[in-house]
Order: sequence, then C-alpha cells, then structure tokens
Amino acid sequence: MSVWYSRPRLLHLGLFFTAYVLGCGFAQALAIVPGITVSIWPPGGVFVATLILTSPYSWPWWMLAGCLAEMFAQLVWFHSPLAAGFLIYVGNVLCAATGATLVNWTCGRPVRLETLREVLAFVVLGAGVAPLVSATVGSAALSWFGVESQTFTEVWPLFWIGDATGILLVAPLVLVVIQYWSSKTQLSAAQWMEAGALGVIFLGVAALSLSTDYLASAYIIMPPLLWAAVRFEFKGVAVALTLLALITMALTISGGSHFVGDPETQRQKQVMLQLFLAISAFSALIVAAISRQNQQALLTLRERERELSQLVDMVPVHIRRMTPEGEPTFFNKRLLDFFGLGDLAHLDKPGVSRLAAAIQSLVHPDDADSLLTTARHSFATGEPFSMKYRMRRADGAYRWVDGRGEPLRDQSGAIVQWYVISIDIDDEMRAEEALRRSERQLQQMIDTVPTLIWCMTPEGIPCYLNKQVTEVTGITLDDMTAPDGSRSLSVIHPDDRHAVDQVFARAIATGVPLVVRYRQRRANGPHRWVESRAEPLRDDSGKIIQWYGVSSDIDDLLTAQEALRNRERELSQLVDMVPSLLWRLSPKGEPTFFSKRLIEFCGLDVGALQKAGTNRLAAAITTLFHPDDIARLEEALNRSLATGESFSLNYRMRRVDGNYRWMSGRAEPLRNESGRIVQWFGLSHDIDGEVRAQEELHLARESLARASQAASLAELSAAIAHEVNQPLAAIIANSNACQRWLLATPPNLERAQKTVERIIHNANSAADVVSHIRALFKHSVETRTSTTLDSVIAEAHNLMAEEAARRRIRINVQVEGDLPPVALDRVQVQQVLVNLIRNGMDAMDSTASDRVLGVRVRQVKDEVQIEVSDRGRGVEFPERMFEPFFTTKEHGMGMGLAICRSIVESHGGRLWAENNEPQGATLIFTLPFEAKTAP
Repeated sequence: MSVWYSRPRLLHLGLFFTAYVLGCGFAQALAIVPGITVSIWPPGGVFVATLILTSPYSWPWWMLAGCLAEMFAQLVWFHSPLAAGFLIYVGNVLCAATGATLVNWTCGRPVRLETLREVLAFVVLGAGVAPLVSATVGSAALSWFGVESQTFTEVWPLFWIGDATGILLVAPLVLVVIQYWSSKTQLSAAQWMEAGALGVIFLGVAALSLSTDYLASAYIIMPPLLWAAVRFEFKGVAVALTLLALITMALTISGGSHFVGDPETQRQKQVMLQLFLAISAFSALIVAAISRQNQQALLTLRERERELSQLVDMVPVHIRRMTPEGEPTFFNKRLLDFFGLGDLAHLDKPGVSRLAAAIQSLVHPDDADSLLTTARHSFATGEPFSMKYRMRRADGAYRWVDGRGEPLRDQSGAIVQWYVISIDIDDEMRAEEALRRSERQLQQMIDTVPTLIWCMTPEGIPCYLNKQVTEVTGITLDDMTAPDGSRSLSVIHPDDRHAVDQVFARAIATGVPLVVRYRQRRANGPHRWVESRAEPLRDDSGKIIQWYGVSSDIDDLLTAQEALRNRERELSQLVDMVPSLLWRLSPKGEPTFFSKRLIEFCGLDVGALQKAGTNRLAAAITTLFHPDDIARLEEALNRSLATGESFSLNYRMRRVDGNYRWMSGRAEPLRNESGRIVQWFGLSHDIDGEVRAQEELHLARESLARASQAASLAELSAAIAHEVNQPLAAIIANSNACQRWLLATPPNLERAQKTVERIIHNANSAADVVSHIRALFKHSVETRTSTTLDSVIAEAHNLMAEEAARRRIRINVQVEGDLPPVALDRVQVQQVLVNLIRNGMDAMDSTASDRVLGVRVRQVKDEVQIEVSDRGRGVEFPERMFEPFFTTKEHGMGMGLAICRSIVESHGGRLWAENNEPQGATLIFTLPFEAKTAP
C-alpha cells in the first residue's frame, strides 16, 4: 500500500523516461572506440539523482520506467540482444540504488550539494563506489553475449569510468533542476551580464581548447569552469558541465576534437576524454561546494551580525563603545532614541572632547562633574567603573541610570576599546525612595502607636523593641538579653516570671501563638498588668524565621473588670434586696431570669418551668397566676410582645404556700442601637395590702358621701346667711333713714319716699340672692342673657357708692370701649362685683390716706378680664382665701370669695388674687365672650 500511495505523477515519470532515452543517445554518440560499445553513461546520473531525491517507496515505479526506457534505447540506439540489454539495465538499477542509498545514509538527508561533505559523499560513493556494480554487471553481460566480441577485462575500465563520468556530469544538473525548479531566486542585471560574458568566454575557450591536437590544452577550460563554480555555485557548475558535455559531444561526433584519432590511439583518447570530463566535473563540484560553504558562512556571519545589531538595539539597556582614551564611537539605537540624537556627530563641539560634551549636555548638572571624574580615572587606570546618575531624556526629563564600564583588552593586555552600558533604574530609585519613605513612616507609626511592639528570633531572643517599649519600661534591647545570651525577665514582676517563662518556652518549642498576662515594671511607676501576644512568621517551607509580638496595657481594663465584677455583685445583691419580684424575658417572651425574691415567693426557678411539649412562658402562666386572670394576662402580654409597647397589669400570683396575692406587673423592652428588642425587664410589686385598703377606702367614701350631704346643708345655710345679710343690712339702714325723714319737723316726705323705694329694692335683691344661691348649690340651669359689662359695672358702682362715700373711699372705674356682649347671669356677676368691691374697701380700713379702689375692665384675647384693686395690706394666702370658711376678718364667715369663685367658674371663667407693688392686692376674674357652663 505504501508503494501504491507513493507512486509518482505520470508527468514526472514521462520526463524521467525521456531524459533516460536522451542520455542513452548521448552515450551512443560518444561510443567511438572501435569494437567497444560503452562510453560516458548519462542515464546513470539521471537514475542516481532521481532516487536520491525520492522516497524508497516510490523507487519501484522509477525502476519500471527506467526498464522501459532502457529497452526502448536498446531497440533504437544499441541494437543489442534484449537479454543483454536487460542485464545491462539491472546493473544500472543496482548502481543507482546503491549510490542513492550510500549517499543518503552518509549525509543523513537527501543531498542538496550545498556542503563539501555532501559533494565528497556524492563523488566518492555515488560516482566512485556505485559504478563498480554497474560496470561489473554490464561488462559481464557484454562478454557473456559476445557483443562485438568485447571481453570483460577490456570493457570493465571503460564501463566504470564511463558510468562515473555520466553520474558526475548529469546528476548535478538533475539535482539542481529538480530542487531549484520552483525557486524564486532572481539574478540581478549585473549577474545576468556576468553570466552572459562568462558563457561567451566559456564557449570560446571550450571550442578552442577541445579543437587542438594537444590533449593537455583541454584543461584550459578549467578557469572559466571554476569561475562559474565560484560565482554561481552549483547552478553555474550544472550549466557549465552541460555545455562542456554538449560541446565535447559535438566536436567528437564531427571529428574536430583532439579526443578523436586513429584506431590505435582511440582507446587511450577515449579514456582521456572521460578523465577530462570527470576531473572537470569533480573540480567544479568541489570548488562550488567550497564557494557555497564560504557564501553560507558569510551569510551566516552577516545574519549573525544583523542579529547582534538588532540585539544590541533591542536590548533594554543603553550601550556605547569608546576608544581607549574614552571618546564615544558608538551609541546603540535605544540610546540615540533616548537622547533624541540622530548620530554621534551632534555631540561634537569645538575645543571640547566628545566625552565631556556628552556628559555636560546629557547628564544632570548635579551628577556631571562626579561622573566625568570617575570616567577619566577609569580610562587612565583601566579600572572598571560603576556609578548611578541621572541622564536627560529627549523630552527634557531626567531619569536615574546605573552606568557600568568594562575595558576590552587584546592578547597583550592593552585596552582596545571600552564598552559602557547604562540601565534605566529610575523606577527602582523611585520605588526605593518610596520604600524608604514607607519604612520611615512605618517606623514612625510603630514608634508612635500606643502599644509595646517587639520581635524575637526563632530561639526566643529579643531582637527589636519599638520606641514605646523603651519609653514605658525604661529598658533597652541589651537589657532584654541576659549575659549568657538567653532572654532576660527583669522587666517582669518576680511573682510572674516563672509562669511567663514557661509560656514562652512552650511557644518557642511548639510554634503555637502565645498569649500571657503578667505585671510589667514601669520606668516611672509601679508594676502594671499587660497582655502579651506573639505570632510566628514562617517561610515557604513552614520554618519559623521570626516572632512578632505586642504588649498591651490592660491594668485599667483589669481594674475596670474587677470594679465591674464588684458592681455586678452589688447589683445582684441590690436586685435581691429590692422589695419586688424581678424577672427577665427573651424577645419572644421566654422567662430567662427570676430574682431571689421571686424564687422564694413562688418556690421555683426558671429551669423548673422547662416542660416537654410546652414553652416556659405558658408553663409559668398556668403555674403562677390565678385562673381568673390568665386570659387577660395572656392578652396583655402577647400584645406587648407583638407591638413592643410597655406592659402594665394587675393580677394575682400564687405564693409558695398556695395563697394568691395581688401584684402590679410592669415590663419595659430593652432595645439595641437598631431599635430591635433584645430582652424584656419586668417586676411584680405586691399590692395586696393596697387593694384591700382601697376596698376599705371605698366603704369609707360611701360613709363620707352621706356626711357630706349633711355638711352641704350647713354650707347652704351659711351661704344664704352671708349673702342675704347684705341686702338685709341695707334694708335696716334705709328703714332708719326713712324713720328719721318722717319724724323730722316738718316731715320730709320726698326723701322718705325715695328711701322706701330703696327698701323695696333691697328686699327684692334679698329674694333674688336667695333664689340664685339655691340654684347655684342645686346646679340648676340659670337664665343668662347677652349683656354688656359696662351696665353691670355701673349698677354695682351705684350700689356701693353711698357706702364708699361714708368710708371716704374713691372708686375709680375704667371700662375699655367696644367690648363685645357677654352671656351671663346679671345678678350673680353683680353679686361677685359687689363682694369684691366691699372686700377691697374692708382691706383699706386701716389705711389713712390715698384710699382709692380701682375697677378696670378690658379684653384679653377671647376673654374679658375684670380687675378690682385696692391699696391695703395685700393678701397673705392668695390660694387659701378662696376656700370655704377661710377668713381673715374678725367677724367674717369665709364664704364670700368661695361663692364668687363658684359663680365665675360656672360662667366658664377663672378667679385669682395677686399682690400689688408696693402695697395692696388685685382680685381678677375673667369671663369668656361665649359663655361656657362649667361641668
């Protein structure tokens, strides 16, 4: 199957067949030795070259095509017996297969005739060893069949050299044509002209040298042949050898060649012809191989140089070359681009060396002098130099570089030139500066952080202390190390050293983090409690490389914790001492805490409420509360738990002895910062005594109500006596006056008549007073009318005018205009005014001068305000003076102001008293514009 799939194309087989037959014709044309049928054998070269370039799996196809070509040539050119022709072809096949196998095996790949090794392998094995087989088989076949009476010994040398010459002449041409058929290599115009001139010279020299009688003159063709080999390599050799073979064949056939002679010398000349062609081919191939190798070496060298140039330009460093004296002679492209220079000529300045000019114009001014001094010192001494400096980039920015220079010396040690590189380290310098700045900041932070930071080696020896450690404890790193190299515990309280040392030793041995508390000595005070923590730092393999630790002052914390524990104990005792039953619930209402008094009261704790199948809240309700109170207790408690509202309820709780006692229960939720209820705090206060006292109080109130009714009758009697006393006194006074007017001589009837009218009016007033007082105390509905206050004020003034004149008191009335009417009981309001005016006049009985009573009426917001002011001694008890039966008068009953306040409040107003400055008092009452009946 491999042979079938490796079959050549029919076109290629046809070309092979044609070349083979033409090669046989060429050999027949040169077979000029009398009695000898062999000569130069080109088909051998065609066959060897074809098998060299093709796969062994395709060889059977080429052999079959060669067999057909051989039989056809035997029939056309040689007219030999078919058996003899076939044996000759067998020799040719064995020669081609042997040569191709040996050459490919030696070269390790198909031969391309590009190296001297390949040429030597082809010449020695393909053209030297392989023809031994074909010469032997072919000579034996000719001798066996007696073709033209040729013997084996006569034919074999010519057969071998003929096959070798054919291979040397034709195989290179075939290899070049087949391998370079599709090559796109184009010759330049100059190469075409050179090739044309070489061809003309070659043809002329070949025709001249081969047409003379002197055999040695044939070798004059060697210079142009070698010229073709050197300039055009194997292509030129193949073309030149082909032309040489054709010229030789043409001259030989025509008889114009010196290789044609008489029958006695023809055999020798035939051998010389074959040797000439073989030597020419061998020499040309060798020279072409050498030329090709040199060209390949030059190409490789140029490619290497180009690669090195690209490498120099692409390497991410700045490279420069200098003379032994230090003058720059080369900058790589990257450096020129960095400086923005086209070439080094831009650095030349009159009177200044190129080195100094370059440093002055391209290096930072702060670094230029030191760099120039360092460079000149190295150039003078031959010592390498290294320095970091700043170079100016094309955009004007300076960047840090690391410059290094090394001298190149010859075998004698003399410096040939200097090579200098500068590596851009600007980012590294900035990173290092940032790192140093970060380290300083970190060190400052570590030194200023308000805690003690320290480090230990893997063996536990302190190796670093921050500033706080030294300032707080007053010790240094040397103080932390004992004379024997171990860690010192002098800073630790003697009572804590052993325990601390054990903790540190265990941590160092096991590698686990350590936490230890101990008392630490301070530089300016007593020992303080600290908590030290340390964590190990490990490498990639897990090995501890250092310990990092901190020591935090917890003295205040421990003191606060101790105080908190003491406070907690105090609060616990306080809770136990509170005379109430305290309890705590979860947000869902589950009991979580009972105070000691609650436990003693009910005889169980929270844990005793845990029962299977029910929660603790339900168990507490059914166990501790009166059955009649459970429903409303659950309702109130569930509402509070659902809404978060405060809980408040009175209920009965069962005491440990089975008795139920009334409790006042209250609970408030405790919320966190987000407002979510964390727990409920509640208390149950024993109010059983209060409940029973309230029941007794209720009974007492009922008794008091009955007693109050009796007292009300007495109060009514006193009120009637007080209010009726005024009109009765007026009646008595007017009656005495009337009597005086009637007894006068002559009787003054007119005045008596007016006095009688006043007596009748006073009597009616007494009757009205009695009726109104009764209505007041019975809370009956009064008859009120819309009245302006100025008329009521005027009537009260008229009633009190005579008494005021008798007491030498001036009444000053001020009524604000445009007052809206007020719905009032005229008699009651007038009674209030008269009572207040009389009390004011009574208050000024002890006043000797400036006895003025002021009555002022004005509007204040939506009320009318009446003020009655005097200039007496003022009031001592502004609030108690309105209480019933409270009086400061010697013969007063203490009911007047109480009745006045009742009347005013029944009208929806208010009545109060104020002291004046510097003396006197003012009684003020208000009435709304829209009367409101007091409840």
